Amino acid sequence: MSSSSASSAVVENSGSGFVILIAGAAALGGFLFGFDTAVISGTVIAVRNSFEATALQIGLAVSLALLGSAGGAFIAGPLADRFGRTRTMTFAASLFFISALGSGFPFGLMDFIFWRILGGFGVGAASVIAPAYIAEVSPAEMRGRLASLQQLAIVVGIFIALLTNFGIARAVGGSAENAGWFGFAGWQWMFWSEIPAALLYGIMSLFIPESPRYLIAKGRIAEATSVLVKIVGSDAKKKVADIRATLDTEHIPTFADLRIKQGFILLPVVWIGIGLSMLQQLVGINVIFYYGTALWRVVGFTEENALQIGVLTGVVNIVTTLLAIRYVDNWGRKPLLLIGSIGMTVTLGILAAVFGFADVSPDTGQPVLSHAAGMVALVSANLYVFAFGFSWGPVVWVLLGEMFPNKIRAAALSMAAALQWIANFLVSTTFPPITLNLGLGVAYGIYAFFAAISIYFVFIYVKETKGRELEDM
Repeated sequence: MSSSSASSAVVENSGSGFVILIAGAAALGGFLFGFDTAVISGTVIAVRNSFEATALQIGLAVSLALLGSAGGAFIAGPLADRFGRTRTMTFAASLFFISALGSGFPFGLMDFIFWRILGGFGVGAASVIAPAYIAEVSPAEMRGRLASLQQLAIVVGIFIALLTNFGIARAVGGSAENAGWFGFAGWQWMFWSEIPAALLYGIMSLFIPESPRYLIAKGRIAEATSVLVKIVGSDAKKKVADIRATLDTEHIPTFADLRIKQGFILLPVVWIGIGLSMLQQLVGINVIFYYGTALWRVVGFTEENALQIGVLTGVVNIVTTLLAIRYVDNWGRKPLLLIGSIGMTVTLGILAAVFGFADVSPDTGQPVLSHAAGMVALVSANLYVFAFGFSWGPVVWVLLGEMFPNKIRAAALSMAAALQWIANFLVSTTFPPITLNLGLGVAYGIYAFFAAISIYFVFIYVKETKGRELEDM
């Protein structure tokens, strides 16, 4: 190897390590995203009993956080374009910290709901800023894997929150209502367990460099060049020129920029991003995570078995996300989405059939599964999570971070993510009444229908972005 080649390899390896480090720091927002949305699951009964809340009130306490997430996603793009990506991360971290502290110190149910909505704003902001930042600092050949860190961080955050809840409950005597350390109840400690990660995220956001594309948009060329030297080495000046050619440095993007000129119709690429975001939720994935334990108990599994199934599902989600990280830059985004869509359509169809044709209990009105049908449902549900986990889970975040042109990326991602949270809210709040009035078979049939729609949507509208620079989008 020549000396010049050796030097180039050293620069490349150094740049890769630097990018992995700062992308990992940004992905901490995804960890908090997952942790915050899952930690509530271990506290619901305790909070309801502590404040003598009705089912409707406690339902609002859970679901309104999702609308808070939509609000956080909606404002994150404009904030990121005006104040910067890293400052928006700091803002999100502060919301996580304040929400975790306040949720463990509520005076009543109303201020508890306020703290949860505030945490939802943090979740929404993190869901926008992490994929945008990671896409903007990553070289094209690494971008898919690094952007998938967002989804990996989310599923790990969910898993750690569930384990933390379990550990705290056991430590205080088996119930989150029991008093624990310093006289505070277990459910309070469950919320406070989020504080260390929020502090770490906030500290890291103060030390990682700003996105070079944001810096160039602000005319801070020297700072952008310094960052790009650490990422792409000697190609930094050329990269600066390429980025400048795609940016309007005198104009801060707004939602008006997402429309076709002199009209009210959104740009086609924005519609595609919205479609991807909403379909990711309309296939019903969060039904598995929000209602999974209760669902398996309803259809005949014991409480212990239902909890074990929940842990198994969490492990499957993590493993499949790791597979996506391994193959997204080799196979491409579109093939993974198509394979996942087909897998989800088949497995959700099987679940719809199993629950739809099952005998119904006269006492509960819910399906009762035989041992064989229960095993088919269990395998199908985990294969569904597998199909989602290596495709629509991480790949949608990858595409949202890279598919939009430089000058509208943050604003477009913000709108798409906000509508994703609204879709999440709709699916999560309609699942109980659908199952009560129409049955589990119909519910899973609806999700199977949207999974089938996703095959057509990806095949017709989604363009492959593997290996392309952001300036070529």
